[in-house]
Amino acid sequence: MASTTAVRAPDRVAALDVLRGVAILGTLGTNVWLFADPGGPAALFTQGLAAADPVQRTMQAIANGKFLALLTLLFGVGIELQYRSAVRRGNPWPGRYPVRAAILFVEGLVHYVLVFEFDVLMGYAIASLLVAYLVGRSDRAVRAWVGVVGGLYAVIVAGLTGLLLAAPDGPAARTASDAALTASWPDQVAARLEDIALFRIELVLIVPSSVVLFLVGSRLVRAGAFGDTGAGARIRRRLMAAGLGIGIPLNALTATLGQDWFLVDRYLAPPLVALGLLALVTTLVLRARGPAGPLRRGVTAVGRTALSCYVLQNVLASALCYGWGLGLAERFATAGPWWVVGLWAGISAALLVAAPLWLRRFDRGPLELLMHNLYAPREHTPR
Repeated sequence: MASTTAVRAPDRVAALDVLRGVAILGTLGTNVWLFADPGGPAALFTQGLAAADPVQRTMQAIANGKFLALLTLLFGVGIELQYRSAVRRGNPWPGRYPVRAAILFVEGLVHYVLVFEFDVLMGYAIASLLVAYLVGRSDRAVRAWVGVVGGLYAVIVAGLTGLLLAAPDGPAARTASDAALTASWPDQVAARLEDIALFRIELVLIVPSSVVLFLVGSRLVRAGAFGDTGAGARIRRRLMAAGLGIGIPLNALTATLGQDWFLVDRYLAPPLVALGLLALVTTLVLRARGPAGPLRRGVTAVGRTALSCYVLQNVLASALCYGWGLGLAERFATAGPWWVVGLWAGISAALLVAAPLWLRRFDRGPLELLMHNLYAPREHTPR
């Protein structure tokens, strides 16, 4: 049964859109290396995880897992805000939220089949369905769920890491034939359908981690972590001390331990860093004075259209890198890592320009509009 604690109408939290924008562009910083491989994301299973170039290793370590964890925390913030909106209006909760989760799952499935092997939307949809029934429970109940699910999740990661450490050396280096994996879009779609169990095995990690981070994000809202208050500032200082002071050195250590520690490096250490990033960005936004400049307006717009930008950046990367598109991955296979950085910067710049232009005419991104029309077809939200 949902808590009956009174919930007042909150002011819009400006930092949330900026945080979402940072998280979306940051996830591209991780995924772009998969697209830039001549074999595409599928080559991950044939060439392994390690990069020979030290610059590439460093850049991958900077982005790996942290922005995904930040995005996951923010999704939990969104569930909490939707819960508060329902309570404020006197509507039952979770009400029709399972419909929303089902729509997100279908969008994620389509995204997986047509675009990207490592979609996170399906996992978010599954986790959100459980969290929707937990978000209104008492803090004691939520802490118990976080402890149990988080403990199970840590055991899974530790167990899988143990298996990796005990296994023989990883797969051999990529061969030139890997480029054939991205030569045909229909063949890629067929491969995703045929190997869905392999590509979707990550859900075993995404779902429990998302349950935990969704609930943490919800409780950060309740604790006032985003508020421009003394209590909010104290919470953010503690989060920055833990996330940046402890999390970054810890994650730097896990990044140097080799690919057998990849799961720890991607799934256990980064959430702590993400909490520090969340606090840091929120503090910077709250301290900002004067009108937002072009960069902040662009990042904010990307955050307001986060779902659409997440899918669009993967579509753009596919069209630019794969053999059925411009084939940049194979063309620049021996050019070193800096062209990949340029690819990330170019796609990010396109989103930073396109998102504000779209929002001049519409109040939501295209996929957000689709979800809204399917989820609440009788509601009209004025501009």
